[in-house]
Amino acid sequence: MADSGRHAVVVGAGIGGLTAAVALHRRGWRVTVCERAPGPSAVGAGIVLAPNALRALDVIGFDAGRAAGRSVAAAMGVRRPDGRWLSRADTAAMAARYGRPPLAVHRGSLTAALAAALPAGTIRYGTGVSSVGQSAPNAPRGGCERPVVRTAGGTELTADLVVAADGIHSPSRRRYVPDHPGLRYSGETAWRTVLAAAPDDGRAVAEPVAAETWGRGERFGTVPLADGRVYVYATAVAPEGHRPADVRAELLRRFRTWHDPIPALLERMDPAAVLQHDLYDLAAPLPRHHLGRLVWIGDAAHAMTPNLGQGGCQAIEDAVVLAHLVDGPDVPTALAAYDAARGARTDALRVRARRAGRIAALTHPLAVAARDLAVRATPARVARRALDDLFDGFTLPQPPAPAAPSHAPFAA
Repeated sequence: MADSGRHAVVVGAGIGGLTAAVALHRRGWRVTVCERAPGPSAVGAGIVLAPNALRALDVIGFDAGRAAGRSVAAAMGVRRPDGRWLSRADTAAMAARYGRPPLAVHRGSLTAALAAALPAGTIRYGTGVSSVGQSAPNAPRGGCERPVVRTAGGTELTADLVVAADGIHSPSRRRYVPDHPGLRYSGETAWRTVLAAAPDDGRAVAEPVAAETWGRGERFGTVPLADGRVYVYATAVAPEGHRPADVRAELLRRFRTWHDPIPALLERMDPAAVLQHDLYDLAAPLPRHHLGRLVWIGDAAHAMTPNLGQGGCQAIEDAVVLAHLVDGPDVPTALAAYDAARGARTDALRVRARRAGRIAALTHPLAVAARDLAVRATPARVARRALDDLFDGFTLPQPPAPAAPSHAPFAA
């Protein structure tokens, strides 16, 4: 790939940041990724790459299946604590409708594969970013002054584009959009872990099924990963900051009487490998997703609860659309086009995920009974149509026409 001479600094080496780095690199940008963690994380959870995210990765020539395996669950659905199915869909039918089935992978495997697609030295671990400011007034390029990224260690990096992929608690969002209300607690906390494949004891193994079981204010999910491991998660309505002293005892208390294989999975858990996070989303949309040559993507731009499984998928979409639009010389105009292309879709999904979470987290027995009846009564074709805007919603917008040059400073 020919070097365009342009430099992008990506803040954050999560899925969104690394996808943006790969996408920009493959379009000829020189990329530096600043990640405050000292190195790649060895722990993590799973992620389901929905057809829309896989289609976006196709655009940049990245094969997620090659990175983490190609096997997929035979079916997906929602169950009750006694094991009865409220809804179930074969992934073969989803593949026929959307061109491919969802692919569940370990986040660590995905980020490692994305990192491996970058030139050596692109990612600078242990490098936090302290600020993004403007360069000297005599150094404009294509519309407004080139920003300078200042690291916590005192290094200055001049860039043509700064991609803030610094996560749900985004320091850059708080710094440069100070009037935004920030995050809103959903009322639920979540536990996540990944278990090794079950030992082969000679018994027949059931078809791998991805299922989420809904109780009263509690949920438990199992997702077979493409490499044979199992991603396990649980949620519960709880006060913000609730942290049980004994994680295993807490999860057993809540879920030990639920259907198989949940009790056996709980027994296999290593409490030290269980991650717990309260679930948040943005309280309101950002007024815009860019400022000068700084652009927010992923959770930094539109943090959403995981109830649609679209948080990471939307970060991937963001990254691919961004790289597509900044292919031309006019970066500020391209970022305005990115804002127009991504704002409505991501905010609609943020709101939809919040509403879905409220339904799944119902606690009153009558409300739960009505919810379960409604889910069971929904025809499969109606449920499939409700996914169309998620799984078929990824598109590449038309690149904008270059605007007349403007020399507005970064922090306008």
